[in-house]
Amino acid sequence: MRRSTPAAGLALALFAAMTATVTATAASAAPAPVSVAAPLAAAAPDISVTNVQAHLTQLNTIASNNGGTRRAGSAGYTASVAYVKSKLQAAGYTVTEQTCTSCTYPGSNLIAEWPQGPADQVVMFGAHLDSVSAGPGINDNGSGSATLLENALVLASQRPTMSKRVRFAWWNGEEQGLQGSKYYVGQLSSTQRGYLKAYYNFDMVGSPNGGYFINRITSATAAPLKAYWDSLNLQPEENTEGAGRSDDYSFANAGIQTSGYAAGASYTKTSAQASKWGGTAGAAYDGCYHRSCDTTANVNATILNRSADGVAYTIWNTAVGGTPTNDFSVAVSPTSGSLARGGSTTATVSTATTSGSAQTVSLSASGAPSGVTVSFSPSSVTSGGSATMTVSASSSATTGTFTITVTGTGSVTRTAGYTLTVTGTGGCAGGQLIVNGGFESGSSPWTATSGVITSDSGQAARTGSYKAWLDGYGSSHTDSLAQTVSLPAGCASYSLAFWLHIDTAETTTSTAYDKLTVQVGGTTVATYSNLNAASGYQQRTVNLAGYAGQTVTLKWTGVEDASLQTSFVIDDVTVQVG
Repeated sequence: MRRSTPAAGLALALFAAMTATVTATAASAAPAPVSVAAPLAAAAPDISVTNVQAHLTQLNTIASNNGGTRRAGSAGYTASVAYVKSKLQAAGYTVTEQTCTSCTYPGSNLIAEWPQGPADQVVMFGAHLDSVSAGPGINDNGSGSATLLENALVLASQRPTMSKRVRFAWWNGEEQGLQGSKYYVGQLSSTQRGYLKAYYNFDMVGSPNGGYFINRITSATAAPLKAYWDSLNLQPEENTEGAGRSDDYSFANAGIQTSGYAAGASYTKTSAQASKWGGTAGAAYDGCYHRSCDTTANVNATILNRSADGVAYTIWNTAVGGTPTNDFSVAVSPTSGSLARGGSTTATVSTATTSGSAQTVSLSASGAPSGVTVSFSPSSVTSGGSATMTVSASSSATTGTFTITVTGTGSVTRTAGYTLTVTGTGGCAGGQLIVNGGFESGSSPWTATSGVITSDSGQAARTGSYKAWLDGYGSSHTDSLAQTVSLPAGCASYSLAFWLHIDTAETTTSTAYDKLTVQVGGTTVATYSNLNAASGYQQRTVNLAGYAGQTVTLKWTGVEDASLQTSFVIDDVTVQVG
C-alpha cells in the first residue's frame, strides 16, 4: 500500500487490517451464511491458509536473498515475479509479463488469465507484488499476492464450468504511486475496458492487529465480499484508510466497478473495533507497516484465512457455474506473409473453444487486394480444429502491403489479422522481409519468451530503446525468439543479418557453457556461446539461398546453464533478398 493519498475524490481503497491477537489457527466456527448466498458458500472451495503462508515464506526468502527487499526494480521484485509466474504457468494459465515503461522502476506487471469463460465478460482480481525498499513487504503486500496466487491455483485444479472469465494481476510500482496498474489500464482500449465487469483489489489482508474492511462496502460489486464476511458475523466496515491509495483507484478512474478486502495499515484500532474483532485498541493495525519487521511473523493467520476464503467465495459467486456462452477464438500463424505476382503462400488458421461447447466455425477472409484470392481447407472446422489458408496472387494482382481479416463465424463472430505483402512479377521480388527488426514496435510479429523483447536498461540496445535479450539469469534457463518469413524465388542473394552482443560472467576460455543457436526451418545454421563474448555488438550473417521460394521460421534459442550468467542480446534483424 502506498504511503501518500491522492486527491480525495473517490472512496476506493487499499486494504486494511484484521484481528490482532488471534493465533495462526484457522478461523473459529461462525454462524450460517446468509440464505441468499448459502448455496454458493457451500460450492466455493476452502482455501488452505497453510498454502498461502507457504507462498509468503517463499517471498520472505526471496527478499532475504536480495538485500531484504522486493522493491520494484530490484532483484527481489524480479525473483518474486518469476516465482508467481512459474506456479501459474504450471497450472495452465495464459500468463503475460507487461513491461511498465512509464514506471519509476520499469518492470513487469504479471497478468494471468484462466482460459475458460466468455472473453468479453471478465472479472479481475489484483494485488501489488512490490514492497517498499525498507523491508520484505510480507503483509504489504505479500499477503494479497499470496492470497490471489493460491486462489488461482485452486481454480485451476478444480476446473469448474465458468460463466465469466477470471483474470488475475500482480502489479509493479504500486509503492511509487500505483504506477503499474495505472499503466495497465491506460493500455486498454475502450472495448477492452468494457469487457471488465469488476475489479477486486487485495492489499494488506493479514495485518497483525487488523480489522475487516471492504472497499465501497455498499456497492453491488462488494456484495459477495460482504456476504461471505457477514456469514461469519464479522461486521465489516468501509475501508476509509485505503481510499485512493491502492490499485483499485486506477480502475475506478477508468469507470470500472471496484471493491476489495483490506485489514488495515498505520491507522489506529478503536475500542469498538477491538470489542467486535479482538486485538489491541489504541494500536496500529500493522505496527510494521513499511518497516523491515514486515516479515512472515507480521501476519495474522486467522484474518488471512478469512480473506482467502472470501476471495474464493467471490470468484465462485461472480464467475463460476451457470450456463456459459458458447465461444471460441481464432488465430493465424504466421501472422504475415509475402508473395510475388503469380505466386502463393500458406498459413495455418487455428481455433479453440474458450467457453461452453465446441461448435462449427465457418472461415472467410476480407481485405484482400484486387487479383488476390484467399481460400481455406477445410472451409469450416469444429472449434478446436485448424485449417490451411492459401493466399494466391494473379499475374496482375495489386502490389503493396495489405491487412487481411480472417473471420470465424459460429454462434458469435471472431477475427484475426494477417499482413500480406504482394511484390512485382518476374525475376526477383526483392527487399527487406523482416518486420519490426529493431523491436521498437512492440512484440508483433515476433514470437518470444516472456520478457525477451525489452527496453530494460541492464543491456543497451544497438539502436533505439528495445532489443531482444535472451538469458542473462545466471541459472538454468532457456529463451527463444522467432519470426516466420516467406522467401521469394528467383533472387540472386538471400541474407539474414543481425547484430549480436554477448556479455558473460563465465571465466573459461575453452568451455561453451551457455549457447545461442540460430535455426532456419528447424535446421541449425549457426551457434554462438560464452566463448564469443565481446564488448559491443557484432554483425552476424547467414546465407538463406538454400531456402528460396519457401516460408521458413527463423529462430534464436539461448540455453543457459546453472551458474554464471551469459546474455545474448540481439538487435536490428534483417532478411535482405535481391
